[in-house]
Amino acid sequence: MQLKDLIKKLENQIPRSEALDWDNVGLLVGDREQQIHKVYLALDLTDAVLEHAIAAGADLILTHHPLIFGGIKHVSTDDFIGRRIIGLVQNHISYYAMHTNFDVCVMGNLAASYLELTDVEVLDVTSENDGVRGIGCVGELTQEMCVQDMAAMVRDRFGLSHVKVFGNPDTKVKRVALCPGSGKSEIALAKQKHADVYITGDMDHHSGIDAVADDLVIIDAGHYGTEYITHIYGLYERVVAGTDTGPYGHGRALCRTLLDCLEVMRYADSCDSTEKRVCV
Repeated sequence: MQLKDLIKKLENQIPRSEALDWDNVGLLVGDREQQIHKVYLALDLTDAVLEHAIAAGADLILTHHPLIFGGIKHVSTDDFIGRRIIGLVQNHISYYAMHTNFDVCVMGNLAASYLELTDVEVLDVTSENDGVRGIGCVGELTQEMCVQDMAAMVRDRFGLSHVKVFGNPDTKVKRVALCPGSGKSEIALAKQKHADVYITGDMDHHSGIDAVADDLVIIDAGHYGTEYITHIYGLYERVVAGTDTGPYGHGRALCRTLLDCLEVMRYADSCDSTEKRVCV
């Protein structure tokens, strides 16, 4: 498949236009005429990811976080961004990023599906052009539970070694706000949507204890833990098994676009748990 055809399929499901204004998504390095046979998925384009992708013979690296955000005045081996761009070009690897457009179209609902939330709505609405879309979500647990049990469920469902909790472990919660990635800026919205508990990553000490003082429990499952792009695989497995009945059409179509057409590899499968936690 030519890269331009794959991009068209991806952007039919995850339009670049859904990205937030400050973001930089889409094809960041590469030739649209290139033939693509292997795609390598990762959260970030780190040195280790690039090395693994080269060794695996990948033609395209697809990440969530863009390597290039601002203007670049030079591309050289003097800095890590230049070294990675040069490494991509030298090894004929194209590079594509889906960041906040993926968050808006897929990430919130996809994460909510792991917790089996019901009555899901958008936390921070960014677009109403094709239905209501935005960052994060709010929904209901199937039954009330204590924070300690909720934290354990988040840890287990997302496949993590631990989570960090701000709040009383005995507090009962039912209404959940969820923002994968770095969600400190959405605390006020979580409160406005009457959430009992807010699950996100990158929560600093003072923001956490301030939220608790305002009667909002925080579960910090980490930026990587709430956002790693291998969530796609869990959804895909449910789709092909015929057990997925959630409202996640964009996620299903994206999975099929990648996995039915191409050989796809994950960075998480090619490193041990220690390295995986470092490279996030």
